[in-house]
Amino acid sequence: MVKAAAATAVLGAPLAAALPARAAEAPAFLHGVASGDPLPDGVLLWTRVTPTAAATPGSGLGPDVEVGWTVATDKAFTNVVAKGSTTATAASDHTVKADIRGLKPATAYWFRFSSGGTDSPAARTRTAPAHDAAVAGMRFGVVSCANWEAGYFAAYRHLAARGDLDAWLHLGDYIYEYGTGEYGTRDTVVRPHAPTHEIVTLADYRTRHGRYKTDPDLQSLHAAAPVIAIWDDHEFANDTWSGGAENHTEGAEGAWSARQSAAKQAYFEWMPVRPAIAGTTYRRLRFGRLADLSLLDLRSYRSQQVKVGNGSVDDPNRTLTGRAQLDWLKAGLKSSDTSWRLVGNSVMIAPFALGSLSAELLKPLAELLGLPKEGLALNTDQWDGYTDDRRELLTHLRDNAIRNTVFLTGDIHMAWANDVPYNAGTYPLSASAATEFVVTSVTSDNLDDLVKVPEGTVSALASPLIRAANRHVHWVDTDRHGYGVLDLTAERAQMDYYVLSSRTSANATTSWARSYRTRSGTQKVERVYDPV
Repeated sequence: MVKAAAATAVLGAPLAAALPARAAEAPAFLHGVASGDPLPDGVLLWTRVTPTAAATPGSGLGPDVEVGWTVATDKAFTNVVAKGSTTATAASDHTVKADIRGLKPATAYWFRFSSGGTDSPAARTRTAPAHDAAVAGMRFGVVSCANWEAGYFAAYRHLAARGDLDAWLHLGDYIYEYGTGEYGTRDTVVRPHAPTHEIVTLADYRTRHGRYKTDPDLQSLHAAAPVIAIWDDHEFANDTWSGGAENHTEGAEGAWSARQSAAKQAYFEWMPVRPAIAGTTYRRLRFGRLADLSLLDLRSYRSQQVKVGNGSVDDPNRTLTGRAQLDWLKAGLKSSDTSWRLVGNSVMIAPFALGSLSAELLKPLAELLGLPKEGLALNTDQWDGYTDDRRELLTHLRDNAIRNTVFLTGDIHMAWANDVPYNAGTYPLSASAATEFVVTSVTSDNLDDLVKVPEGTVSALASPLIRAANRHVHWVDTDRHGYGVLDLTAERAQMDYYVLSSRTSANATTSWARSYRTRSGTQKVERVYDPV
């Protein structure tokens, strides 16, 4: 442990040299401020203080410092409603959290931190509506899959600039674990990771989180609205399961349990999320009588992904959710008395058959999904690889007449609008259990990036073939980067999809691409021709 800390301190030296000179004189807030997990009476506040220039993320260096926090109803902080202080230490990588309570529901607040005479930037947050409030509408940003090296986070900047979000959802792959040039950007590293090697130790994960939190667009979104985040695999390693990962070598990279523990510790230090059940991210938030949001942890409990010719995706002894989490989800969906039941879901639940894609399209799609290049009928890292869990969940929705369940999904680096059928083979003659909105990646490679063709080229060829083989899929865009905006009323849930002009330009513009909605009681998706 001492050796790892010392080695990371050396790696951190160039970062320390790049810090403003004032960091050596007084504590500095170089990683922004954030809030998350809004409740009717409170919200979780977060920051990281740099007490000395040498106290870079993951270094293990730096003295204990007192950090104060202040919450007010106005940006000028003339009407302070809560304040307090805590101590930032190297033991928590000088990150601090304040779980504020006693606030008013559905109210905007401003907050900031202070240490040693230095104030952090001021940021805005918002509490959730009261438990039984009749809520006319809510609006959430929705994002996933942000590879630092693949481009700039303009999607975050454009979401922040809207100024109309109650909160934003990050559905996983907030960071990536690979070394420089090892993930999809072999020839086109836009900006290098820190550390440059694959992250394995606690110091590594802390350093990588710290690098991400220096991004100005990410800082601006964290300062604009509270985040509601779940992890997927790259917060750990590619294709994580309960006992390992595709991108983990037990001998060379140590025990998986140690790496998993380090990744979780760094995540909870650096993210404004509350550890939920047994230190995982699965938890539930409520927004008045309009919606509740069940957030799933689909990595900590899952069985290993099936490989071709080795095991069955239909094996009832294999699980994606784990028994306790699936029972918790089913109970929550059944007891819900809100208009909408949202499920924060890191991997796609709608079935996906590859159909009659040509070899030219099949090979890059297989690479993107981590499938064998010779082709496979499904992606076993998604719910398709754990069909018994999916069958049990969808049967539960049907048997209990549970309506208005909407899955919000990331992971696949493409945008989708799906019905979630009980039986994909007989759909649309059979019923739909729920709907699903999948958002594309912020920067991570999608199909046109892999094939190296102009944006839109692959979608024009692949989308009709995918839809022909998957009649529950209303739309798929395989090529663009961007984000979603989910707008809820009692009558409908609408996802507006936005795309970026470029992932490699820091000044990328944004434009509306498509909109889909599900009307209350229908369990089906339909196209809408204007954003909200």
